[in-house]
Amino acid sequence: MAFADGDFLEIDYTASGAADGSVIATTSEQRAKSAGIYSKDMHYGPALVVIGANAVVRGLERELRGMDVGQEKSFTLEPADAFGNRDEQLVRVMPLSEFRAQKIDPYPGMHINLDNITATVKSVGSGRVVVDANHPDAGKSIKYEVKIVKSLQTDKEKAEALCRTYDVTPSSVDVKSGELDLYFDDKVKKDADYFVNRASMMASAFAYLKGIEKIEVREEYLKSKPDEKQDAAAGVNEKDEKE
Repeated sequence: MAFADGDFLEIDYTASGAADGSVIATTSEQRAKSAGIYSKDMHYGPALVVIGANAVVRGLERELRGMDVGQEKSFTLEPADAFGNRDEQLVRVMPLSEFRAQKIDPYPGMHINLDNITATVKSVGSGRVVVDANHPDAGKSIKYEVKIVKSLQTDKEKAEALCRTYDVTPSSVDVKSGELDLYFDDKVKKDADYFVNRASMMASAFAYLKGIEKIEVREEYLKSKPDEKQDAAAGVNEKDEKE
């Protein structure tokens, strides 16, 4: 089976440095723990890949296009097809005073925004800070172990996968006649991250779900009730006022 632009795939994968075998990323929680890269903030399990969206390295997407559902494959990508070759022009030496002026205390390994590009502080010393805007794995050959778990077919499946990818959890998802309905009940935490992630998910839905012309978002909020302590305190205050 050949996959084409716009196809939705869910894959399991592990990426590691071809030279030393160190695990860079994985969808397996167990493997992440054994490699010492486990993060409680990471959602493990099959990852969504939309073919043609340029969301994964080009060598990985090229290999996925020619695979079948259920197929497992291992391959090694050269730097140009992985995270790119290193570009020494992306390494800069900056005065420490420039950071201090912004109340930033840089340290090796710190990630900063440099001209809208994420850069890593490599060293700090003698009033100078060396920053590197290359991808941390640029210049490395990367080994991938990949399995295509599923090819998503319906717009509902695809919408649900986009929700998981952007860490948005609707209480229900429904698709009818070109309209995507997302319902969030009162149990869904609606903080700043929720609104940002929901907006990103909706933008991707319009971009990749060609049959969707309208998205309706329904949200439920319940009036909070004072707890018993607050009720008791209110009663005491009322009594004091009467006295």
